[in-house]
Amino acid sequence: MPYLRSSSKKPVGLPTRGKTASNRLRRVDNFVLLYEPSLLTRTDGLFADSLFVDLGYGFDPRTTLESASRFRKANPNLPILGVEIDKDRVEAAQPFADERTFFRLGGFNLPLQAGERVRLIRAFNVLRQYEEQDFAPAYETLAPYVLPGGLMIEGTSTPFGQLWSANLARGTEAGTWDFEALVFSTNFRTGFNVEEFQTILPKNHIHHVVAGEPIHAFFEAWKRAAAENIGAKVYGVRQWFSAAAESLSARGYKIDLHRKWLSKGWLIWYL
Repeated sequence: MPYLRSSSKKPVGLPTRGKTASNRLRRVDNFVLLYEPSLLTRTDGLFADSLFVDLGYGFDPRTTLESASRFRKANPNLPILGVEIDKDRVEAAQPFADERTFFRLGGFNLPLQAGERVRLIRAFNVLRQYEEQDFAPAYETLAPYVLPGGLMIEGTSTPFGQLWSANLARGTEAGTWDFEALVFSTNFRTGFNVEEFQTILPKNHIHHVVAGEPIHAFFEAWKRAAAENIGAKVYGVRQWFSAAAESLSARGYKIDLHRKWLSKGWLIWYL
């Protein structure tokens, strides 16, 4: 069911299933902390007191509270906003609110108060439940809320977070997005199988793994790279994952080959 953009305060979007597990998004948060620590700590200009927004936190506020615990080790004063389109979920979260942690009813049109700005949005397992035609309008609605240089990480994970993939989109001066990278994450507990990532692609990619599409070509190249380097598996799955990434880079894909990413199971494809 599609939705329409709206300038009213009525939440834009649809309720999602909302089920989650404890620490499902831990690797997402850890990635953000390593990818751009200053995004959470900077206090210059409009970034002073700007928010981290957990969009669509689910049937209880655990993901928002878990992120608060992680991110406030870097910035104890970070304001955090959990947003849900289901009013019962918002009401149930209120006992966990405090002077720096808020839970509000809202959708893609974020429920910000006067003067509030956003440095980071995490939207996980939200757009996956929409139609593909809703992807672009959702992004367009969110873009003006994010500070230039701010970031959105939006994607899909497996139920317990062992695997995930996500778009990294950067806010611009024009109030639009620059798509910066597509990130794939594994904790290696299920081994390493490139095809598993195809099942958790973000909504703008998942229906395009077909011949002639860029994402299809990427996966075909990654599968070939993994097959050609399977000998590295004798040294461990992490070594195999890294060797495949290096071969993928040699094929012309802009892959970040720094050990801090590959050894931890993160493959970053810069777009």
